[in-house]
Amino acid sequence: MTIKSDKWIRRMAQEHGMLEPFEPNQIREVNGKRVISYGTSSYGYDVRCASEFKIFTNVHTSSVVDPKNFDESSFVSINEDTCVIPPNSFALARTIEYFRIPSNVLTVCLGKSTYARCGIIVNVTPLEPEWEGHVTLEFSNTTPLPAKIYAHEGVAQMLFYESDEQCEVTYKDRNGKYQGQTGVTPPKS
Repeated sequence: MTIKSDKWIRRMAQEHGMLEPFEPNQIREVNGKRVISYGTSSYGYDVRCASEFKIFTNVHTSSVVDPKNFDESSFVSINEDTCVIPPNSFALARTIEYFRIPSNVLTVCLGKSTYARCGIIVNVTPLEPEWEGHVTLEFSNTTPLPAKIYAHEGVAQMLFYESDEQCEVTYKDRNGKYQGQTGVTPPKS
């Protein structure tokens, strides 16, 4: 497996629709204001967070979070340019970008250091071969203070690894439960 470069990312996005909307360069400023960078980097693509958030709350639920029987009333939905995550809690969001992963590529997501250095951890499971959709982002606020996330700015970097051989079964082949997701998608059993 080899990691793919900025040239490959540009070609796959522009010629094959691997991700859209697509920014071919690294953007650090918008309308004269500094932003947390997004767009194509040397060996990755920095995704942006959309303005749709689901903030975890324990107001309407029992004392147990069950991934096999998740109660969606555990979230408060907002649509804002920022999201404040309560201390020691988490929120879900989604990428602005819609992905179509090639059948011989595995995509790994890592949180940006700007957030990590503030105690805000971004988690995304790997995007498997032939998965497509908006990526649901999981933000954990590990601090004892409220933490702010900015929509329309960079939050995580996607790294693309091309395999030296084709897998037997892709995510699409096995009808993965998150295939084609749009919007912020809570856990499915």
